[in-house]
Amino acid sequence: MSPHPAPDVGAPSILIVEDHEDAREALRALLELEGYRVDAVGSGPSALAVVRDRQLDIALIDIGLPEVDGYEVARRMRALGRRCPYLIALTGYGQPDDVKQARDAGFDAHLLKPIDPDALAHVLSAIRRATP
Repeated sequence: MSPHPAPDVGAPSILIVEDHEDAREALRALLELEGYRVDAVGSGPSALAVVRDRQLDIALIDIGLPEVDGYEVARRMRALGRRCPYLIALTGYGQPDDVKQARDAGFDAHLLKPIDPDALAHVLSAIRRATP
């Protein structure tokens, strides 16, 4: 991913849901450098509050969240309708059953942690191309 100017109002909005503060802030910095508008929270309930308040373009959700895991966060976001059309699972588990479980919960993509910036850029680029 290459550096870009600060986000503009037309840039896609991304919500990061990650309970590990260092990982959350590193991912936020990376995405902001790419020009995305980024919000970041540390729990599922906080993520659901953000999604209830406004429309987002993409959510990057850690599966291993305390309180409410990422699968349940995705299910609840999907139940709210199209307030966040693209959900990306972030997880340390990458077996076929793990990917299927993420898809079944409503995720559109599945990325392994630690996040490979090139893999993330590829997924985000595909989403941007698919968005009218």
